[in-house]
Amino acid sequence: MAKRLFVSVDLDGLEDAVASVQARFDGISGLRLTDSGQAHVTLKFLGDTDSDRIDDVVAALETAVEDSGVDPFEAEFGGLGVFPSLSYISVVWIGVHDGQGDAELTALHEAIEDRTVAMGFDPEDHRFTPHATIARMDHAGGKETVQHVVENDDPAVGRLRVAEIRLKESELGPDGPTYRTVDSVSL
Repeated sequence: MAKRLFVSVDLDGLEDAVASVQARFDGISGLRLTDSGQAHVTLKFLGDTDSDRIDDVVAALETAVEDSGVDPFEAEFGGLGVFPSLSYISVVWIGVHDGQGDAELTALHEAIEDRTVAMGFDPEDHRFTPHATIARMDHAGGKETVQHVVENDDPAVGRLRVAEIRLKESELGPDGPTYRTVDSVSL
């Protein structure tokens, strides 16, 4: 049986700060807020993966962490951004405010990308930008309001000690996805 998997750094302990940033967008037409308790940086989306491959994926993640040379580090989260652009918004996100956190998350992503692509997973089709999605735009009704907030606000979310990556399962439901940790790998 296949599971919908991804690799993440979870924003544990920053849920209230994420929710307070999301409050800036509350009630905007066309914008759907994500669950602040599930906020995370996706390092790699693996997609539907046979359950019997999970042990091999975890082994690849352990090797990728070694390859990356990344030890536990602090990352400062904050600021706002959108994908793909301000003129066409599909995702609103919180970014990483410091160079070290950005560099370490990028190094982890690149090592995980190398190992998982070698296993046959699809390569990323866009440049990696460390971020945590906080909202999705379903239609452009409130686009101008979103643009204004993103262009004029620079919220601080908080510092996070990153000491592990997690292999997560995403179960899609009527109220959005629910995430469950399948395994974790220490840095």
